[in-house]
Amino acid sequence: MATICITGGTGLIGNALAQYLSAKGHAIIILTRNKDAVQSGNVSYAFWDVKKKSIDANAIAAADYVIHLAGANVAEKRWSNNRKAEILNSRVDSAQLLVKALQETPNKVKAVISASAIGWYGPDHGTPFTETDPCYDDYLGTTCKQWEDAIDPVTNLGIRLVKLRTGIVLSNNAGAFAEFKKPLRFGLATILGSGEQMISWIHIDDICRMYEYAIEHEQVNGTYNAVGPNPSSNKDLNIALAKKLKGKAYITIPVPAFVLKLVLGEMSIEVLKSATVSSAKIQKAGFQFLYPTIDAALNELVR
Repeated sequence: MATICITGGTGLIGNALAQYLSAKGHAIIILTRNKDAVQSGNVSYAFWDVKKKSIDANAIAAADYVIHLAGANVAEKRWSNNRKAEILNSRVDSAQLLVKALQETPNKVKAVISASAIGWYGPDHGTPFTETDPCYDDYLGTTCKQWEDAIDPVTNLGIRLVKLRTGIVLSNNAGAFAEFKKPLRFGLATILGSGEQMISWIHIDDICRMYEYAIEHEQVNGTYNAVGPNPSSNKDLNIALAKKLKGKAYITIPVPAFVLKLVLGEMSIEVLKSATVSSAKIQKAGFQFLYPTIDAALNELVR
C-alpha cells in the first residue's frame, strides 16, 4: 500500500477521497493548518500554511503520491474582487508551495494528481469540449489556466503529473447537489434560467475512483476531464431528482436569469452557462464509470 499526501483533504472531494483511500489500506497524510488534528486509523495530519509558505517536509519525504486539491470554495461566497483574488491565490500559491517543497525536499513521489476544473471551458460551442480546447477568456477560465500552470513545473522533476478538470460533483454531503435538494423539502423543483443549460457532472464515488485510477495506472498522464459520460440539462436533472424524492408531489418553479444575476452577481454566469464536456479521453485510458447516467447517480444518492 502507498503513502498518499493530500492537500485540501477536508473539502468535499478531499474528505471523501481520504476515507475511500484509507479504507483501501493506503496511509493518508492530510496537510492542514490545524496543528491540533489527531491521527485516526490510516489518516494522519501534517502542518502547512500557504500564506506563510510553510510546509512539513517530512510529509513530502514520506509520500509516494501527492493529491493536490487545495483551493477556496468557488461557490461559497459572492464574487467580490477580494473573494476572486482569494479563489485564485489559494490555488496558485498552494501549487507553487507544493512545487517548491518537491524541489527542495529529497522525496520518492511517483506522481502528483492535481485538481483543476471545467471552468477552463467557456459556453458550449457546438461540440463537446475536449482537453485540447484552449481556456476561455473569462475569470474562471484564466483562473484555471494559472492554477494548472502553477503545478506544471513538477514535470521538470521527472514526476508524472495528472490534472483532472472536474465537473459538478454530485454528493449528499455538500456542493451543488445538496443545494438542488433544499427546495424539494418544500416540494419545489427549481429550474434555473432556461433550464436548458447542460451540466457536466460526476458522482462523488466516481471522482474518488478516478483519483485512485490515476495513481495506479502509469499510462494516465497529462490532463483529463473528470466528468461523467452523459451530461444533463439543469431542467432534466432537477425534475429527475424531484421524481426520485417526491414522486408526483412537487411543482416546478422557474428562477429567471435576472433574479440569479441579482442574487449571485458575476457567479450567475457559471450557473447559467451550458458546458458540455467530453469524458472520452479518460475512458479511452481504461477508466469505467460506476454511475454513467444521471438516473444511475440519483438512484444511488437518493437511496
